[in-house]
Amino acid sequence: MFQRYRPPLGALFYFLGALMLGLYFTFAAVQGDYGLFKRIEINAEARALETELALLQADVGQMENLTRRLSDKFLDLDLLDEQARDVLGMIRADEIVIR
Repeated sequence: MFQRYRPPLGALFYFLGALMLGLYFTFAAVQGDYGLFKRIEINAEARALETELALLQADVGQMENLTRRLSDKFLDLDLLDEQARDVLGMIRADEIVIR
């Protein structure tokens, strides 16, 4: 009598299930919400924000310096003259304006 060879389906399903799970977790580790690509994107955004923060801190420092130089405790007459001329648009009689 001939016996039919039946492949063990349980082992086949187990192998396919393990393969699918492995592929899913690999995909999630690379492309998921907490994956490698997201981490690289977040690091690049953090570097851009740190650069922007440094520029803004420099601007704030410059504004604090100008504010201090125009305060009552420390008055820079050259800066005051420059600001008044800029705001009022006036010049002295002995000056020449070049545009």
